[in-house]
Amino acid sequence: MATKILNYHRLQKAFKGVGESLWKNHKKVTFGSMIDPSVEHLYETPAPEILKKFQNFLKRVDKRVILKQLPDLHEAAFEKVNCLDCARCCKNYSPRFKMPDIKRVSKAMGMKEVSFIEKYLSMDSEGDYVVRTKPCPFLATDNTCGIYDYRPSDCERFPYTDEDVFFKRSAITMKNAEFCPAVHDVMIGLLAK
Repeated sequence: MATKILNYHRLQKAFKGVGESLWKNHKKVTFGSMIDPSVEHLYETPAPEILKKFQNFLKRVDKRVILKQLPDLHEAAFEKVNCLDCARCCKNYSPRFKMPDIKRVSKAMGMKEVSFIEKYLSMDSEGDYVVRTKPCPFLATDNTCGIYDYRPSDCERFPYTDEDVFFKRSAITMKNAEFCPAVHDVMIGLLAK
């Protein structure tokens, strides 16, 4: 109960001026009963007004200060969020597969690089290799990754909440904030400070 109260007060402080009703009434995404009720709000899609407030925050914040705060906020977020309860990144988003990733994964799978590319990847509009299908073909039904030990560096680094990519590539951060509960929690933590 104390955790729920603490989270509620953090939310109130973080979203002061945005309008509490916007937060409470925004469309809720439902998940299985595995989600701890005290962190359920992190799995909800933030209201557009909240995302806008965070986007404005990223534009005006001292990058050196935020960079020092990110590792602690990242660690705290992953104490609350279990990726295996969510896997939205794997279900809706494709990492870039760079050549070192392709070599590593195809070798681990006992495939030639060309065969791996033909079977699993396509080239996106930016010239990067991405998975052909959504969800990721390596995502199992229990949300585990079939290539976890060999996964692409984008997957290993995701959601970038402990590095400078978080504010240097704010468009990616804003996209991730819409679906990743860890990004959502770090966002709340930064707004609350």
